[in-house]
Amino acid sequence: MNDEFNATYLTFSGHVELHRFRFLYFLVMFIVYVLILCSNSIILCIIWIHKSLHEPMYIFIAALLLNSILFSTNIYPKLLIDFLSDKQVITHSHCVFQFFAYYSLGASEFLLLSAMAYDRYVSICKPLQYPVIMRKSTVSVLLLLAWLLPALQVMVLAAIIKNVQICRFTLTGIFCNNSIYNLFCVIPRTLSINGVSILLSTVLLPMLFILFTYAKILIISYQSGRDVRKKAAQTCLPHLLVLMSISCLSFYDVIIARLQVYFPRSAHLIMTLQIVIYHPLFNPIIYGIKMKEISKYLKKLLCEGKLN
Repeated sequence: MNDEFNATYLTFSGHVELHRFRFLYFLVMFIVYVLILCSNSIILCIIWIHKSLHEPMYIFIAALLLNSILFSTNIYPKLLIDFLSDKQVITHSHCVFQFFAYYSLGASEFLLLSAMAYDRYVSICKPLQYPVIMRKSTVSVLLLLAWLLPALQVMVLAAIIKNVQICRFTLTGIFCNNSIYNLFCVIPRTLSINGVSILLSTVLLPMLFILFTYAKILIISYQSGRDVRKKAAQTCLPHLLVLMSISCLSFYDVIIARLQVYFPRSAHLIMTLQIVIYHPLFNPIIYGIKMKEISKYLKKLLCEGKLN
């Protein structure tokens, strides 16, 4: 019976003092999850309702916010259940699916930011060609690639993981990420090669493209007039802040979880929670405050709510 249980289920060991603070953990994370859903959904609805925001830049922002909702929904329901459960366990197949969704949606974030960088480059550096280049069909293709390319690549990785023999059944985290690699008896070479190729194609190359694009924008805006510099600052700064945020969290995930760098258990939990708390809330705050048009409609909505 125990062998059958161990072969099917994995146990999370990353929780700290759960028996003492389970209800506090649950309350805090439940409130955060509701805030993530509400804040992202409100800005999504604002973009959906107002036709003046039906432009490529705002469509990409909407896609990024939707990505945050999906990313959080992959983690939070299971996490909330675990806080109230006597045993923090997950089936192997569910763990592989969570791993797939976690990295697929995480990689999509970088590709969506790349599409936004390209949109800003065309808008600022080639304004006369913008309507021709950034057509609806172009936007649709970029969105499709941003979600489909990582999904297909991570799906292959997940399929390999599902068939790798497991010798250990305790995960050092609180959800299924790269720490699943520590369960394997032997890590196949194909798994490592696939992981590196995904990291290069969906994270490092998009980051280099984004940095190169914004460097070009910076050079051209510096050489142009004040209005161009102002437009560049207003539209590019939020994207760069979001890129810095997701890059730091991704760096932690790769270095700490995959390379097994030692961290105290409490510090490990705090850093892990930052991945699922900080960034999904950071996106709507940045775009709600820094994007002038969205901020205008958001203030109008809040003012109407106070009057009612």
